[in-house]
Amino acid sequence: MASGRGVTSGSGWRAAVVPARDDGSSPLPRGTARVVGGVLHLAFAAVVAVALVEALDGDRPLLVAALAVWALSYLLAGAWAAVDAGGLRAAGFLAVHVAVVAVLAWQQPSLLFVMWVAYPLVWFVTGTLPAGVLWTLVLAAAATAGPLVAWTRGDEPLWGPGETLLGAALSLLMGLWVHRLLTLSVQRDQLIAELQATRDELAVAHHERGVAAERERWAREVHDTLAQGYTSIVVLAQTVAAQLPADPLAAAERVALIEEVARENLGEARAMVAAFAPVALDSSTLVEALQRLAERFGRETGLATRLDTSALGDGGGLSRAEEIVLLRGAQEALANVRRHASATAVVLRVSRVGTGASAQVSVHVEDDGVGFDAAAAPGVGLAGLRDRAAQVGGAVDVVSAPGEGTRVTVRVPVR
Repeated sequence: MASGRGVTSGSGWRAAVVPARDDGSSPLPRGTARVVGGVLHLAFAAVVAVALVEALDGDRPLLVAALAVWALSYLLAGAWAAVDAGGLRAAGFLAVHVAVVAVLAWQQPSLLFVMWVAYPLVWFVTGTLPAGVLWTLVLAAAATAGPLVAWTRGDEPLWGPGETLLGAALSLLMGLWVHRLLTLSVQRDQLIAELQATRDELAVAHHERGVAAERERWAREVHDTLAQGYTSIVVLAQTVAAQLPADPLAAAERVALIEEVARENLGEARAMVAAFAPVALDSSTLVEALQRLAERFGRETGLATRLDTSALGDGGGLSRAEEIVLLRGAQEALANVRRHASATAVVLRVSRVGTGASAQVSVHVEDDGVGFDAAAAPGVGLAGLRDRAAQVGGAVDVVSAPGEGTRVTVRVPVR
């Protein structure tokens, strides 16, 4: 039992007579199992030695032979079975074990002190509950039969068989208790293994979720910055190609604007790699960044574009993350005006509403273009913008209808 592998129930009588071989997993630490096995070997050797001395002193050759067979079977099978419980080796040793105890009990009941190691040895060798119970009962019967017959003849007091049966009862109780402890230990190890596996799965899932979130963040950044810059460059290049033959001066101005946009895109790319704030907000306020954005948009598109900050007030209380959300919202809205609106004028308004915990700062981008059905065309860019705003507790509203222009509002709370 100290091998720690007595936790399977076996199947039927055969599993009890021939204990099932263990799977090799032990709830006891390797060092503890080795110490317990060593103590068992020493105890068995001491008991056999004392019994052999008594048998030799009484000139009982049959007892000497039985003890010799017992010791030999332990060396060949019992000691190994106690370490690797179960199998035919265990069954063979237990058969010899019971037979020798029966001979000792029949020939000289005073040698039954060996039972204090014989009973525990059963549990060590069987390693399973059904086998341990069965072989303990068989061993008790073998140890009791001889003294009981002697008692009926008046040659042996009744307490002799009584002690043997009491020892069997105690052995059963001890075996059941230890078996229960080892069962709980195995269940605990299984639970720990399951928890470890679950933790590993959660770690993998968390890593995958983090990778997906990082990809979404990069996709959003690229869409809101580099993609829009490249779109501007393409549109400007097409304009230059159309103006170059008829108006070289205007074409030259567009070429200069292309260079400006390209440089800003390069700065955005470097800022993204370095995980800095947008270039437009580097060493400048949100209003200044929006002013530059509106001016450049007007130069690129030729649309009447203006920035209105009359309702902003002091405009303080925004973190850099919240300013980035507002700036990205304005960039996305203007990119949609460029691509879809067919507008003639665009107005950017920055306003602050509410006080205290309910205060908000908003950026509105309103055009007089063709408009669209906002419910039917959510757009990838607007969806990403909503996700970005939600990260800082903000929101995005789109109001539009066919033929009535579009107004995009990005709101963030003032902390």
